[in-house]
Amino acid sequence: MDPAVPEVGVGPWEGPWPEGEHWDPELLAAGDRRNVVDEYRYWKQDAIVADLDTKRHEFHVAIENWQHDLNIGSVVRTANAFMAKEVHIIGRRRWNRRGAMVTDRYQHVRHHPTVEDFTEWARSEGLAIIGIDNFPDSVPLETYDLPRNAVLVFGQEGPGLTPEVHAAAEATLSIAQFGSTRSMNASAAAAIAMHGWVRRHVFGQKVS
Repeated sequence: MDPAVPEVGVGPWEGPWPEGEHWDPELLAAGDRRNVVDEYRYWKQDAIVADLDTKRHEFHVAIENWQHDLNIGSVVRTANAFMAKEVHIIGRRRWNRRGAMVTDRYQHVRHHPTVEDFTEWARSEGLAIIGIDNFPDSVPLETYDLPRNAVLVFGQEGPGLTPEVHAAAEATLSIAQFGSTRSMNASAAAAIAMHGWVRRHVFGQKVS
């Protein structure tokens, strides 16, 4: 390896191997170069998912995928970072996984072929559908009290949310912008909205 390039992860386990079903013998022997936090070094993939399932937050994330949106991978990666319960793909089943940086192995992803299928599922789970987009009737994310049990929905890059999702949403929120661009990248908007939920329900920061 190029000495100027920092090595990712850890090498083979040194010393006697630890005991426990969650340890991966192959990783202990060869090293763990995966994109995981130190807590999960040398763990089996299934063991990591099982442990995350005991800690996931109540919010879900959904993104529409009618034109093979390249932002979906980044949304999945961010959802994993903020511990979303699930990511929902509305529309096309196939999506570009490169941006996910293999975090989709640890993040539950569910597909809904239509908006109707998605909204029926959300309502059956008691989740408030919250759209994120710049509509005339949108209210500021910064001043909206996000519900704990919610699914944050993002539209296709460019067109934004479809009229069907807009109509089904309990509220549609906009993100304050101050420059010349009309809109921001969908994955950036998703990160801001997820962090807004975390600030409210993990850190207890109430909106004014």
